[in-house]
Amino acid sequence: MDFLNYAFMQRALLAAVLVGITAPAVGIYLVQRRQALMGDGIGHVAMTGVGLGFLLSWSPVWMATAVSVVGAVTMELIRWYGKTRGDIALAMLFYGGMAGGVMFINLAPGGSNANLTSYLFGSLSTVSESDVTAICLLAAFVVVVTLGLRRQLFAVSQDEEFARVTGLPVRALNLLTAITAAVTVTVAMRVVGLLLVSALMVVPVAAAQQLSRSFAATFAIAVAIGVTVTTGGTVTSYYQDVPPGATIVLLTIGAFIALSVLAAPLARRRARALAAAQPAGDPAECAIPATRAAGDEVGV
Repeated sequence: MDFLNYAFMQRALLAAVLVGITAPAVGIYLVQRRQALMGDGIGHVAMTGVGLGFLLSWSPVWMATAVSVVGAVTMELIRWYGKTRGDIALAMLFYGGMAGGVMFINLAPGGSNANLTSYLFGSLSTVSESDVTAICLLAAFVVVVTLGLRRQLFAVSQDEEFARVTGLPVRALNLLTAITAAVTVTVAMRVVGLLLVSALMVVPVAAAQQLSRSFAATFAIAVAIGVTVTTGGTVTSYYQDVPPGATIVLLTIGAFIALSVLAAPLARRRARALAAAQPAGDPAECAIPATRAAGDEVGV
């Protein structure tokens, strides 16, 4: 535990824990909405904010947050109104954001590829006290939204038309989800990196779904996996001198593979038990698993 004697590791571990909580907390809604790669797109756009921060001598984290929010709202508007040309507009937004970030960083006084690499793939030693303050504030916003509005966000993520009929402000909630995802990207970029943050939003959720079908249990397991892999990856990066972002993502994929292997025999055993409990020839035999799955899925 000698790494705790260093201030930069204390800051990195705090940031890692917050990333491990916030990324899966937002990712579960993106997975439900089938927008698993949204975080990757926002990460591209956030590069422009990082570059502007260096160019204007402002905080890259706060500037990336502002640009990411604008980009996420634009993405949501394109989803609503883009129709057949929407994919082209999104592609230009993503690649333009990345190109703008590279250009601004190189135009900034003292700009270098080292600065760019630390934001693309994460870096332990570059997490400053001001970064930790910003990450804590942004993470608090993400937790309040994802937990406080979990029922409404889940309803919209599952079925927008049904949510609209029940009176929920669907477009406002969709925009809030996009903004929360943008904030999460900037929370995670100092530890995981902008190019890898999407994996931390999606893979822990996919791993948790191997063990549970209920929303509440999946949420809790995904966050537990997120915190475990981010702290484990951060410590491993310190001792082995490897990139933290890549280490964290590889550990996350390893967790997914391990849980998939463990879940397979459990699923077969559950199916056999269900088949044995169901009377032969019962016409409801095929309906029961689907009904249970649906009931589990809405358990918020």
